[in-house]
Amino acid sequence: MIERNKKGYFMSHLGLIIGIIFIFFPVWLTFVASTVTQEDIIQPPFPLLPGPHFFENYSYALFEGTPEGYGKNIPVIKLLINSAIMALGITIGKIIISLLSAFAIVYFRFPGRKFFFWLIFITLMLPVEVRIVPTYEIAAKLNLLNSYAGLIFPLIASATATFLFRQFFMTIPNEMVEAARMDGAKPMKFFIDILIPISRTNIAALFVILFIYGWNQYLWPLLMTTDPNMNTIVMGINQMIPGGDDFGHWPTIMATSILAMLPPVLIIITMQRFFVKGLLESEK
Repeated sequence: MIERNKKGYFMSHLGLIIGIIFIFFPVWLTFVASTVTQEDIIQPPFPLLPGPHFFENYSYALFEGTPEGYGKNIPVIKLLINSAIMALGITIGKIIISLLSAFAIVYFRFPGRKFFFWLIFITLMLPVEVRIVPTYEIAAKLNLLNSYAGLIFPLIASATATFLFRQFFMTIPNEMVEAARMDGAKPMKFFIDILIPISRTNIAALFVILFIYGWNQYLWPLLMTTDPNMNTIVMGINQMIPGGDDFGHWPTIMATSILAMLPPVLIIITMQRFFVKGLLESEK
């Protein structure tokens, strides 16, 4: 029995290591390509070890963009700032609106309460791609094109987050609500001083998911921005990749790809503990 357990332990870890290698190897090749010259990439064999041009390629990509003659020349740092503002705006807006919506649905009694909840829930079947034309038309009429408000506000409503917070609030004992009421806590004081602190793990888990959702947005920024200075990092990478007879400066493209991966990875690493707790347990 012990031998069989040891074998299963070894095989499970071996499978995990092989899976990590398959996932990490393309990332490693991307990093290697970002530290060499254009000639090293286009002339075989492809290098498997980092080159000596790390600081040169990354500093050029961040502050200069692609070299002359290789497509649009937009500094990557500007694209990263645009993506960060958009992702943080969408994330914070979704969490605030979802918290308030769930709080109202669970703790207030008003006509049509369940109807409005299911109305919100039904919007799960209407992703951005389905309602993109009317949403774009409204944003254009409100003069939100080429603005951070246009990138953020049409995407900040979240039926998923509202549903998750509602389910969590419904698990809170009524005794806690009654105790807060007896202590003279008004609704917003109860919301701020009690509900938000005990919801922090759920908020952290949703923060990670929603940040990555906002960071990876491509279609909506593509429609909302015609000014290159308002482009996001995902759009920038797509514009750098050559098409047809064009030429791409691959060290810059690969350096931009690595830089685009860093903010979501840092968010996950920073909030990993809260993310796991928010998915696996309810803290009361």
